[in-house]
Amino acid sequence: MSKALEGVRILDLGHVQAAPTATQLLAWMGAEVIKVELPGRGDITRGQLRDVKGADSLYFTMLNSNKRSITINLKTPGGKKVMEELVRRCDIVVENFGPGVLDRQGFTWARFQELNPRVIYASIKGFGPGRYADFKAYENVAQCMGGAVSTTGWEDGPPTVTGAQIGDSGTGVHLVAGILAALYQRERSGKGQRVEVAMVDSVLNLCRVKMRDQQRLAHGPLLEYPTKEFGDTVPRAGNASGGGQPGAALRCAPGGPNDYVYVIIQPPCWAPLMRIVGREELIEDLDFATPEARLPRIPECFSIIEKWTITKSKFEVMDALNEFDIPCGPILSMKDIYEDKELFERGMLVEIDHPERGRYVQVGMPIKLSDSPAEVKRSPLLGEHTDEVLGWLGYDSAGVKALHDEGAV
Repeated sequence: MSKALEGVRILDLGHVQAAPTATQLLAWMGAEVIKVELPGRGDITRGQLRDVKGADSLYFTMLNSNKRSITINLKTPGGKKVMEELVRRCDIVVENFGPGVLDRQGFTWARFQELNPRVIYASIKGFGPGRYADFKAYENVAQCMGGAVSTTGWEDGPPTVTGAQIGDSGTGVHLVAGILAALYQRERSGKGQRVEVAMVDSVLNLCRVKMRDQQRLAHGPLLEYPTKEFGDTVPRAGNASGGGQPGAALRCAPGGPNDYVYVIIQPPCWAPLMRIVGREELIEDLDFATPEARLPRIPECFSIIEKWTITKSKFEVMDALNEFDIPCGPILSMKDIYEDKELFERGMLVEIDHPERGRYVQVGMPIKLSDSPAEVKRSPLLGEHTDEVLGWLGYDSAGVKALHDEGAV
């Protein structure tokens, strides 16, 4: 069965997390991804947080499935020539270097267009155009400046970053959308184009409901927030729901650090909820019967429900509430997720064989295509495909040896 992006070639100049997230998703969709790395070292994440001596770290393997690796030294004439030949033969170039790094090496957008007018040049930077354009950004910096951190945590606590990598991986997913749009437009125009995504912009896009709430503040307090005193900015909301329906994380048995279940109170759910928790008298009670009546009593409502949830496991609560279509979800630890057999059956967790580190578990493809299922393969060893790619470019054995002797690859 053919893949959705079969025949599309990507030159992956990405490193660490943001750009490799994008190219890995595209590789799972069937694109041929050639990852360019520095000879001798490679992507810096190969050695970061290493848990098996002499083997690529999980940080690297989890972000570089289904790719081929070629090492190129762009400081040599031979390395630059190989790079130019790859640009001529690839559909997409992806990079997330610091501002100006590729430009200083002679690989500007104008140069890419000269080499291949059809090429799509996709870049991730920390910031968009403006006063911060030349500044560097990392995951937590993007979360801070994109609005996520100021709105996360508890009212009486410090601003808090989220464990989800919305700055790096979140930007990578945004870049995939831009690349696919550019590919589609190229089918009509015949021309490539520049695709740029800023990490801070991607985080802000994921915080759009908080921008909604900033404007709502002009008309009074946000009553769905558990906030005592409102100022002129969106407060931290703890575990309160970001939508229009109240939600909270409630304690469950046996009382461990992740023995919680998140419960949402939708208007049609109040009556079945009260029957389940044994408080049927509150179904018609004027202080609780309507959403408007419950709004100033939200903490009390959840306290009532928690007196029941604390007697059950989080999975028992989920089973009981879902019988009546009451939205809820147990707080799953990474251990819970790692041991979930159903995730392996669905392909969201995949066990992979690696020649250096042995077997490890890889997060699988989250986007399901009915006619193009993803096949998750291991990440490449450093420079594993260098000679193979050079052969594809037309170098004979003597030419390959010369490049190695020069230190170009």
